Amino acid sequence: MCCNPTIDFVVLERNSTDAIDVGASLVLAPPSLRVLHQLGVLNGLQGLASEVILRHTIKQSGHRFTACNVFDGCKRKAKSKFLQGKNVIDIRSTDNEVKMYVVEFQRPIEPGAAFETQSKDKSIMFATGKERGWIFLYEKLPQPTTARTTYGEKDVEAMAGRFADYPLTDSLKVKDVLAERMTTGVSDLQEGICNNWGWGRIALVGDSIHKFCPNAGLGYCYQSGIQDVVSLVNNLRQLLACSSNPSVSELEAMYKAYQAQQWGDLAFDASLSAHTARIRLQTFVNYNIINMVQTPVWKQRLAFDFLDAEEPFMGRVAWLHPLKNRCLK
Repeated sequence: MCCNPTIDFVVLERNSTDAIDVGASLVLAPPSLRVLHQLGVLNGLQGLASEVILRHTIKQSGHRFTACNVFDGCKRKAKSKFLQGKNVIDIRSTDNEVKMYVVEFQRPIEPGAAFETQSKDKSIMFATGKERGWIFLYEKLPQPTTARTTYGEKDVEAMAGRFADYPLTDSLKVKDVLAERMTTGVSDLQEGICNNWGWGRIALVGDSIHKFCPNAGLGYCYQSGIQDVVSLVNNLRQLLACSSNPSVSELEAMYKAYQAQQWGDLAFDASLSAHTARIRLQTFVNYNIINMVQTPVWKQRLAFDFLDAEEPFMGRVAWLHPLKNRCLK
């Protein structure tokens, strides 16, 4: 779409570059990856990102729950074929066989690891990438607020001090890594969905209309924002097919259709994010670890209905909106 747009566009960016090294990490699920594949950027992204392979959950006391590995669903024979911690140093091939020469190595923390530390009113998320790791410290506010709060370096140090002795892994605590940090910041996490998504010839997407906590791995509305853009563009193209110069009333009717299409999924994402954040903080009287299966919900997420691309992710559950690949047949 960027190289051959069907709708003319201009992007206004406040920064002088299109990519600056600020903010936190992003978690991308299959529905978002499909859209990025349609736009032709998935291959480049995969060279930068790390797939989450192993997820650990730890309590403040240091007790570790059973880790969740992406290979846990494999049969025993298949699991034995995955050899980790092996660094290939040479390959020799003959007509009859291939020999791989490896040396074993052990990094302190492998890329693609995810750790969670849970405690009353406090929790931690720690994720590792190829070049760096991210640590998120969550602390429950005394009460909900709509006030805008600005935090400084003293607030950063104070919060880090309150978490200093909390475990990140079996062998690392928060205080062990503070000195090596690259960037830090503190902000309040906002929750809510706006009722008005457009006015006149202005439509809203992403954080401007909805925000929820990032604990469920929904990218603090980034993934939902991608779905907003897909829905808005698809609806706008349908309108332009009937009217090349739509009136304000036609556009505002389209905004309502766009909002109605997104509302159900957003309500689910907001509820899931809110519950996950509160479970991590152990704010429920009856605290239980729950397993949330998102596949049935993910299958109905949108993709551009006019971009040609082969489907990059196929499984037992079919996508409700399969990718178009008319030019590739």
